Amino acid sequence: MFDFIRTHQRLMLLVLVILIFPSFALVGISGYTNYVSANKELVRIGDSAITQEDFDNAQRNQLQQLQARMGSAFDPAVLNSPQMRENLLESLVDRAVIVEAATKDHFSVSDNVLRRAIASIPELQVDGQFSPERYNEVLASMGMTSRDFEQGQRAELALQRVLAPVGLTAALPVPVTDAVQQALTAERTIRLKTYAAQDYADKVTVTDEDIKTWYDQNQAALQVPEHISAQYLVLDETAAMNGLPEISEADLQAYYQQNKSRYVLPGRVFLNHILVNAPQGASQADRSAARARAQTLADTLKDNPAGFAELAKAESQDIGSAKDGGRLGWVSRGSLPAQLESAIFALVPNQVSGVVEGPDGYHIFLATEVEAERGETFEQARAKVQAEVRRQMGSERFADLASRLRDLAYDNATSLEPAAQGLGLEIRKANGIAQDRLLPEQQVQGAAAAASADAAILDDIRVRRALFSPALMAEKQNSGVIEISPDTLVVVRVDQVVPARVQPLDQVSGFIRTALTNERATKAAQEAAQADMKTWQANAGVVPAGFGDAMTVSRINPQGVETQALEAAFRASADALPAYEGVGGQGAMWSFGSRQPRRVLPTTRCS
Repeated sequence: MFDFIRTHQRLMLLVLVILIFPSFALVGISGYTNYVSANKELVRIGDSAITQEDFDNAQRNQLQQLQARMGSAFDPAVLNSPQMRENLLESLVDRAVIVEAATKDHFSVSDNVLRRAIASIPELQVDGQFSPERYNEVLASMGMTSRDFEQGQRAELALQRVLAPVGLTAALPVPVTDAVQQALTAERTIRLKTYAAQDYADKVTVTDEDIKTWYDQNQAALQVPEHISAQYLVLDETAAMNGLPEISEADLQAYYQQNKSRYVLPGRVFLNHILVNAPQGASQADRSAARARAQTLADTLKDNPAGFAELAKAESQDIGSAKDGGRLGWVSRGSLPAQLESAIFALVPNQVSGVVEGPDGYHIFLATEVEAERGETFEQARAKVQAEVRRQMGSERFADLASRLRDLAYDNATSLEPAAQGLGLEIRKANGIAQDRLLPEQQVQGAAAAASADAAILDDIRVRRALFSPALMAEKQNSGVIEISPDTLVVVRVDQVVPARVQPLDQVSGFIRTALTNERATKAAQEAAQADMKTWQANAGVVPAGFGDAMTVSRINPQGVETQALEAAFRASADALPAYEGVGGQGAMWSFGSRQPRRVLPTTRCS
C-alpha cells in the first residue's frame, strides 16, 4: 500500500485536492481555519473580532493578577460566575471599540510624548528623577525588552487620545443642570403611617396542605448543594500551651534578672560636668598636669558650688556641653563606665563630686536631680514573669508541634488519628461545608460548621478549596498543613461527601409556615392600607389620625426616609393636597422571619 502511494504521488495529491476542496467551498477558508483551530468569534467589532482565545487569555491574565494581589486568600471560583465573565467580555469589547477608532483615525503619539510618559512613571524613578538603571531593572524583572515595553506604552497613549478629547469637551446644557438641581433640592412635607405585617400575623391561617403545596412548587429554593462532612485538627496557641511543664522558682528569678529592665526603671541622675582632657595615649606628665588642673577646679567649686555653670563654660574641654554650662541631662544607671557610675550615683541633689578619672580625662560632676530605681519587685512582677515565660515556652512548643504535625499528617495520609495521638490534639468534626460557603444549621444534619466555634477557620477559602480538591474528595486523604494565621494551623480530611438534595418536608415545614405567614400578613397589611387610602381620598382635605409628625424631605436630605418612600412622595400629584401614596414589598418567600411594613404617605406640601 505504502509502495503504491510512494510511486503514485501525483495521483494521490490530486485525490486529496478533490476531497478537501468541497469543504472550502462549503465553509470558506476562514470558516475552515476556525473549525480546525476551534477559535470561534464571540463578538465582531468592525474589521476585527474578539475570539474565544482572546477571552481565555484575558481571563488567564485576570486570574494571575488577582492571585498575585490576594495570595492564598484568592478563590478562583469568583471568576467563574456569569456576572464576572460578562464583565470581562464587556471590558474587551470596550477596548476593541477604542482600538478600532484609533486605527481608523490614525491616532499615534510622537517619540517625545512617549519619552515624557515613560519618564513620569514613579516605578522608573529614583529620587523623583527618571533612572535608566532602574528602567532596565524593572523591565528585566518583568521579562520584557525595552522595544516591547515602549510599543505597549505607545499603544496605550494612542488609545488615551481617543477618549481624552471626549472628556475634555463634554458639557451639560444649562437646562439639564437646572433640571438636576431642581430634582435634588425640591422639597416635600410628608407624614408617615406604617402598617406593620406582624400586626396582621395573628389573623393569618396556614394549613399543612398550604405548606405541602408550597414545598412541591419550590423545590429549587429548598435545594441543598453538595457539601462535606469533615474531620480536622487545629494547632493553635491554646493547644501549644496545654501540657507545658511547671516552671521552677529559680527559672522565674533568673528570667526576671535577665529582663529586669522590662519591670524596673533604673535609677538616674540629672548630670552636669566639667572635663579636663587626658587621652589614654598621653604621657604621665601630661596626665598629672591634667589631674592637677581638675583638682584646682574642684577646689574652686567647694567654696562656690553655685558657680558650676559659669566655670564649666570657661574651663570645660567638652565643647558640646560647655556652652550649656556642662549640662549632660538625665543619665541612667548602666549607660556609663562603672568607674564613673560609682561616683555619679553616690551623689545627692546639688552635690559636686571630687575629681573622677575616666577614659577620656578627669571629670567633676554636679547632680541637680536624683531618682532612685523604681518599678516592680520580683514578687510584684511574678505573675507577669510567669506568663511571659510560659508564652515563650508555648511558642517554642508550637514550632515543634507544627513540624511534627506536617510529618505525621503526610506520613499517615488517610487518617488524622496518628497525628492527634502523637500531638495530643482532638479530632474535631463538622458538617455542612459547601464549596462556596458554610451551610446554615437548618440545612445540615449533625454538628453544623456554621455554628461551630471554628466557623471562621472552616469558612476560610483555603480550607474549602483543599476539602474540594480531587485527592481529598476521592481518596479521603489528609490535606497539607494550612496556615490560617501565624499561630493557627489546620489539617482537614473529608469524612463524607453529601450529594446535593432537597430537604425533607418535615425539616423545613416550620420555615415554610413562617414564610407563608409573613407573605399573607404583608398582603393583609397592604390591603388594609389600600382600603384606608380609598377612604381618605374620598374625604380630601382632612389628614386622619395615626400619622407621624410632619417632616420636610428632599432627595439630598431624605431625613432617614427610605428611598422607596421618598420617591413615592415625589411622585404624588401636587395639584390637590394632601395626596396619598402607598409603598411596600411583598415579603420574600424564603426570607424567614422578615416583617415588611406597608407605609402610607400623605404629602401635605410641595415645593
